[in-house]
Amino acid sequence: MASHRRPKQPSRTRVTVLTTAAAAAVALSANVANAAPSEKPSKDEVKAKVDKLYEEAEKATEKLDGAKEKQAKLQKEISALQDNVARGQEELNELRDGLGSMASAQYRTGGIDPSVALFLSSDPDTYLDKASTMDQLSAQQVEALKKVQEKQRSLAQQRKEASDKLKDLADTRAELAKKKKEVQAKLGSAQKLLNTLTAQEKAALAAAEQERATRASERVDLGNSKGSGRAGAAFSAAQSKIGSPYVYGASGPSSFDCSGLTSWAYAQAGVSIPRTSEAQANAGTRIYSQSALQVGDLVMFYGDLHHVGLYAGNGQVLHAPHTGAVVRYESIGNMPFQFGVRI
Repeated sequence: MASHRRPKQPSRTRVTVLTTAAAAAVALSANVANAAPSEKPSKDEVKAKVDKLYEEAEKATEKLDGAKEKQAKLQKEISALQDNVARGQEELNELRDGLGSMASAQYRTGGIDPSVALFLSSDPDTYLDKASTMDQLSAQQVEALKKVQEKQRSLAQQRKEASDKLKDLADTRAELAKKKKEVQAKLGSAQKLLNTLTAQEKAALAAAEQERATRASERVDLGNSKGSGRAGAAFSAAQSKIGSPYVYGASGPSSFDCSGLTSWAYAQAGVSIPRTSEAQANAGTRIYSQSALQVGDLVMFYGDLHHVGLYAGNGQVLHAPHTGAVVRYESIGNMPFQFGVRI
């Protein structure tokens, strides 16, 4: 007689696992079926992203330049303070030697003055604050003690100032390293994007850049764009560097970043201006009307003033644009103009 046992039912746990697995398989199949193939960004999209990265890198570069300038300034100030402290210590030692000689003379003539003995064995600041002891000193001794006191106070102040500046220098160096990494990261990302282009696409971008520079150059009236005075001399110096490569943090003579070019150009005209674009914005008289600009005036761009060039006349600017480009002319309208600065 055949057995009519009911088939064993799967456990609740097994059903749940199977159901979940099936659902996942269906979802995976649907995703695979609906997933669009990864699309390579177009040449124009790559250029837009690269331009944005270059702009961000230039912002960081200006901060880097500022940190470099501050570091150099602090190092000079610290060196001067340390020299002053060293000289001051020698002078203090001489003053103390003088007091020692005075004490020796008193000892030979009948014993050292108790007030001088007290001074030689204690802090002169504390000692001189006790007015009662002043009556026990001669005018010569009082004058000598005052000189020692002043010199000690001066040295203490200079040592503290040097210590504070050394701390500031350490912070500045840390900021310098941070900004350098930031610039390198932005430029590295830009290069990775450019590497996604074909050789033909890269050539097309380079040709477009060259065409834009050529058009700008043709618009500059070289016969009437020499400028005058120190601005004209600075502009002429910058003109001699057309074609020099942009290198972040560089200030000549063979490569430049934007503010490196302008500060170098004015230095050739015998004028010292700050190193960064933000600081250069406050180096002279601001000119807010483009029509009032003169050849050689500084021209500030972007709301945070992270880019600067020299006005070349006829609506053109001479500047160091960005990594991968060279010193060249460009239409002032290609960037957000803020104001000019007449040095």
